[in-house]
Amino acid sequence: MRYAHTNIVSTDWKKLTDFYIKVFNCVVIPPIRKQSGEWLEKGTGLKNAALQGTHLLLPGHGENGPTLEIYQYEHIENQEFIMPNKRGFGHIAFEVDNIEETLKNIELNEGKRLGEITKREVKGVGEITFIYVRDPEGNLIELQNWKKK
Repeated sequence: MRYAHTNIVSTDWKKLTDFYIKVFNCVVIPPIRKQSGEWLEKGTGLKNAALQGTHLLLPGHGENGPTLEIYQYEHIENQEFIMPNKRGFGHIAFEVDNIEETLKNIELNEGKRLGEITKREVKGVGEITFIYVRDPEGNLIELQNWKKK
């Protein structure tokens, strides 16, 4: 068994893809997807399902690592931004060398901070520095940096 990908449904897959490339050094894995048809309807349970988008190789895991799949459906249902304590999938996390620098890059690319940069000793693990932010479409991202003890 192997973890494959995490999906984000986007209102502008090209713009969101660009954000993850610029901020987190993700790499597009061709081909660009443009999918529709009965097979997609059956698999997703959606009538008239049609989407386009891409897979992005996530950093730090080599050529066969997990991907971030960013798709834009032809028909998208809107939802409110979730908060970190909502039930279900909450956020994705990136371990970064420099939180302040990454945060600046996020804000330069239309992302927004949600929390404050915070440090905490985790007994037996080390010291974590972290903050929750949002990508340009409001999806939650945790930035973290660990100092091992």
